[in-house]
Amino acid sequence: MSDTVIPPAIPAFVLVRPQMGENIGAASRAMWNFGLDHMRIVAPRDGWPNPAAVAMASGAGRLLDEAKLCADLPDALADCDFVFATTARDRDLTKPVYSPEEAMNEARKRIASGQRVAVLFGPERAGLENDDIARANAIVSVPVNPAFASLNLAQCVLLMGYEWMRGGDGVVAHEDGLAGTQWASGQEVEHLATHYEERMEDAGFFYPAHKESSMKVNLRNMWSRMPLTRADVQMLHGMMRQMVRWKERD
Repeated sequence: MSDTVIPPAIPAFVLVRPQMGENIGAASRAMWNFGLDHMRIVAPRDGWPNPAAVAMASGAGRLLDEAKLCADLPDALADCDFVFATTARDRDLTKPVYSPEEAMNEARKRIASGQRVAVLFGPERAGLENDDIARANAIVSVPVNPAFASLNLAQCVLLMGYEWMRGGDGVVAHEDGLAGTQWASGQEVEHLATHYEERMEDAGFFYPAHKESSMKVNLRNMWSRMPLTRADVQMLHGMMRQMVRWKERD
């Protein structure tokens, strides 16, 4: 087992008394999905190393190889400056309570200032005990269905890992998948609008005459509202040309 301290750029995820090796392995996969590779395991029920954990970890087995095995929680947190404890249940403890998103934002700020941060995850059956949470500086309250508050260990790890990754600079909140094309230019949209206006005028669409001007304005407005790609414009040109050819054949 590795006895290295927490790398300064990431928090440590601490699994407290985990019960099933499969869940430890699944948690390691969830961590590695989001670039987290510092795991600490406190008093696992079925001992350590655990073949079931290795089997479930798949490509994230390195995290298990480098995980730090700890006899108790004080040992696991000895080098930590700030600790979050995850829970889905109300606790009769006076502590700041964070959402998962804000907890990971706070973790980033503290890590950037040079602190070492850890996040605690409780055993599968009942979660963290109050004695565990008493050792934490803050609580992360996971919003779940109050009628079914039980959250799988690996799912909770995945949730926190996602929020950690989401707060980083590499996550794009929104982007358009253009499938190899580009957005149409104003000139291309104008040409398309003119093409349709001319063909529709030939077809007698703009009727009656006193409504022609407003109908053309509405049509132009429709084109300007549509987020058209160059591929869209080419297809719409082709559709109109084909309809005109079909009419002329008749």
